[in-house]
Amino acid sequence: MMTRLARTSTLVAAGAGAALALSACGGGGFDSSTSSGSQAPQSGPVTLKMLVGTSNDVELGAVKKATESWAAKSGNKVEVTSTAKLPEELAKGFAGGSPSDIFYLEPAQVGTFTKAGNLYAYGDQLTGIDYIPALKDTFTIDGKLQCAPKDFSTLALVINQDLWTKAGLTDADVPKDWAGLEKAATRLTAGNVTGLVINPEYQRVGTFMAQAGGSLLSDDAKTATADSPENLAGLTEAQKLLKNGSMKLAKQVDAGWGGEALIKGRAAMTIEGNWIRGALSKDAPTMKVKVVELPAGPKGKGTLMFTNCWGIAARSTHQAAAVDLVKFLAQDTQQLEAAKAFGVMPSTTSAMQKYTASTPDDAGFVAGAQHGKGMPTTPGVDGALGDFNAKVESLATGDPKAMLATLQSNLQAALKG
Repeated sequence: MMTRLARTSTLVAAGAGAALALSACGGGGFDSSTSSGSQAPQSGPVTLKMLVGTSNDVELGAVKKATESWAAKSGNKVEVTSTAKLPEELAKGFAGGSPSDIFYLEPAQVGTFTKAGNLYAYGDQLTGIDYIPALKDTFTIDGKLQCAPKDFSTLALVINQDLWTKAGLTDADVPKDWAGLEKAATRLTAGNVTGLVINPEYQRVGTFMAQAGGSLLSDDAKTATADSPENLAGLTEAQKLLKNGSMKLAKQVDAGWGGEALIKGRAAMTIEGNWIRGALSKDAPTMKVKVVELPAGPKGKGTLMFTNCWGIAARSTHQAAAVDLVKFLAQDTQQLEAAKAFGVMPSTTSAMQKYTASTPDDAGFVAGAQHGKGMPTTPGVDGALGDFNAKVESLATGDPKAMLATLQSNLQAALKG
C-alpha cells in the first residue's frame, strides 16, 4: 500500500491518470550470479521471503492472509516482513546480496534497481492480466514491464463531517476552487482544531502545484520544470494557507500524518489517499467522513497518484514461485479484498470496474484517477524530492522560489545521471 509514511517516490508516472477510461524451506534462495536474468529454480516446495513497506497492521494482516491463501493452494510458504523504511531495507538487501524474493517497489526505485541489475523483469509472463495501462507504463523501462502493479491510490480531500456541520457548513460549501478551500479551512479553524492538516512533503503540497498546471519534468521526461511559474503559484498558495493558520503541517498538531490529525480531532480536513480508510476503520470507526475531489486551481483539477509494484529479485532462485504468487494476487477476488481491507484501488481494469460500482463513498478518490499527476522513474529523483521535502517543513517562513530553484538544480543533476 501507499502508506501514510513520507514516501518520496510513490507517484504514478507523469500524465498517467488519463489512461485509466520469492534455498528451500529454510528461506529465500539466492545464488552468486549478478545477472538480472532468470536463475535456476529449486525443486519442491519453497519458502518465499516477502518484504512490504507499511506501518499499518491492517495492511500487513491483509497481505499475510492473501499469501497464506496462496500457500495453501500451492504448497509453498511465504514469510512476510514489514518495514517502515522500505527503500533503505531494499538497498541494504541488494548491497549485501541477500534481498527478499518478492517485495513492494516504488516507481522512483524501479529505474535505479533496474540499472543496477537487481530486478527480474517478468512482465512478459503476465499475459491475460488486464492491468490498467497507466500503471503498466509506470513500471515499464526500455520496453520491458519490470514488475506488476500492485494497486494504486489518489489524493482527495477528507472531511470530518461532524466538525463541518458544527462550523455551519453545508454541501454547498464543499470547496470547488482555492478560494473555496481558503474559506472552508478558515471557518473550520477554531480552538484546538485546524481547518486543514497535511504532511510536510511534495506528495501533499504537490497537489497545489498540479492544480496550478505545474509538473516536475517535461512531457518527454528529459527536462526539469520544477522552477516554473505554475509550480511557484501552487507552492505560494500552500504557503498562504500556512501563514494564515488555516492549514498546518502534521507535526505542528502533534500528529505523524494528516490521517492521524483527523482521527485525533486536531484537523477538520486533510489531503490523503485511499489508505486512510483502513486507519479510520481501526482507530476511529464511528467517525463520519466525507471524501471529495480536491478543489481546482487556476489550471483546473489536479491530484497525485500513488502506486507500488511487486518486485522480484534477480538473484532469487524462487522466481517461478514468486511470479505465480503475483498472478494469484492479481485475481479480482484478491484485489478487491485488499481494497476492502486497507483502502487501495485495484490495479486491473476488471477489478477496478467492480470496485467503482461497489464504493460510491470513494468517488472522490476514483475521480482523481482521471487527472492524477506524478513523477518519472528516473534514478535520483527520489533524492531530489527528499531534499525538497526537508525544506517544505519550513514553508510557512521559507522562500518558495528558492526552494523550487534548488529542486530544479537537483532534478537536472538526476537527469544527467
